[in-house]
Amino acid sequence: MKSAVRFVLLALVLLIVAMVSALTAMRFAIHGQEVTVPPLVGLGPAEAERAAAGLGLQMSIERQYYSPQIPEGRIMSQLPLPGTKVRRGWQVRVAQSLGPTRVAIPDVTGQSEHAAELNIRRRGLDVASIAQVATDGIPRDQVLAQSPPGNAGQVLAPKISLLVTADAPAQAFVMPNFVGQPLGSASRTLQDSGFRLGNVSVAAPQNTVGNQGTPNGEAAPAAQPTPPPSEVSPASIIASQVPTAGQKVLAGATVSFEVR
Repeated sequence: MKSAVRFVLLALVLLIVAMVSALTAMRFAIHGQEVTVPPLVGLGPAEAERAAAGLGLQMSIERQYYSPQIPEGRIMSQLPLPGTKVRRGWQVRVAQSLGPTRVAIPDVTGQSEHAAELNIRRRGLDVASIAQVATDGIPRDQVLAQSPPGNAGQVLAPKISLLVTADAPAQAFVMPNFVGQPLGSASRTLQDSGFRLGNVSVAAPQNTVGNQGTPNGEAAPAAQPTPPPSEVSPASIIASQVPTAGQKVLAGATVSFEVR
């Protein structure tokens, strides 16, 4: 009986020892593969790659930027950051410095959008974005401002953003009533207000109503049409207009008349 109890206790001890050993080995296997990311900023590519490879890490150069602080060819940023715990085989992504900007930022203000883009790309730079703004008194498609400004230094990335003029929205007006006015004065009013005179035609003649009969009981002669004016002149009176009075129109719209 004592031998059986002793055997059971021995088996339990061995089981506990095996479990502890397994947990210890598992923990060692997990944490034994973790390394601390080293600082790579300021190192050359070969030196940085050796430092990463020595800890079982991989290094990948993914970006290049101009920098007035970091010499050309050196690592200027990294991810993950130094001191981060990662597993062996992890990839560390870095950006490499192109050194100070070699090309002066051109001043393209006042140029057309197309000319500005050509000027920028001819210098090996890129256009980051183009925004438009409606302005009065300035022709459309001209560069109002840029960022970075012309001849700027301390540029981190070779990209320029532009602000370009666009057409201002047309003003809206309520069409006045020109019916009954002389064509000459109406035309001057239109031109002074920024409108265009369109087609001017002669209104169709109207019949003149005659008497129903004569004192002798004879039938009245047939109604005679009012003769149209021989030609359109500034003194011609406006009989109708298109657009009609009260309609909403935009600046620069064309207005046509019928005159009599």
